[in-house]
Amino acid sequence: MNIAVAIDQIPQEALPSASEAGPAPKRIVVAYGFWIFLLSDIIMFAALFASYAVLVRSTAGGPTGAQLFNQTTVAIETACLLFSSYTCGLMSLAVNSRRYFRTYLGALITFVLGAIFLALEIREFLSMIAIGAGPQRSAFLSAFFTLVGCHGLHVTLGLVWLTVMMVQVAVFGFAARVQHRLLCFSLFWHALDIVWVGVLTVVYLMGVSS
Repeated sequence: MNIAVAIDQIPQEALPSASEAGPAPKRIVVAYGFWIFLLSDIIMFAALFASYAVLVRSTAGGPTGAQLFNQTTVAIETACLLFSSYTCGLMSLAVNSRRYFRTYLGALITFVLGAIFLALEIREFLSMIAIGAGPQRSAFLSAFFTLVGCHGLHVTLGLVWLTVMMVQVAVFGFAARVQHRLLCFSLFWHALDIVWVGVLTVVYLMGVSS
């Protein structure tokens, strides 16, 4: 005899209400909260992009992007960050297959490439400030330092997060909670790459061509 019963054949009153079923599992709540965090970050960057687009020509007689930006440095930064996204993906595959060496290797390469990107960005900021093109010089530079600096801050936090996660892998192994946190980090890191493509296009490429 077939004892399977379709859900739509069960009387509605026999199903537990939301209050009777209790709160959602922690795993679902955390995942939902992380997606909200990513979406809020995207909204924040969208506002910064809009502000930059409005203020890009407000140079107050100061230097423009075409005079300040070094395309060779920007190309190296872009290559480092995009390739770090690839190595981050390899790390995620190693985590899924529970391979420690490949996980650590992928994390190490991702960290080094992210650190190189950050070092080049800081050097760019310092060189601009040294010639008097700091954020207080014009509205354009204020918008530039805010947008690019905010992305750089996110990269810094990502590097700290990655370091903490490798410590957790060493201590707890590939526990379910560790794998979930590494998945969240991977999504965060790939989102930073997407934002950087926007920065590269709107700030550096369009800035030089204008």
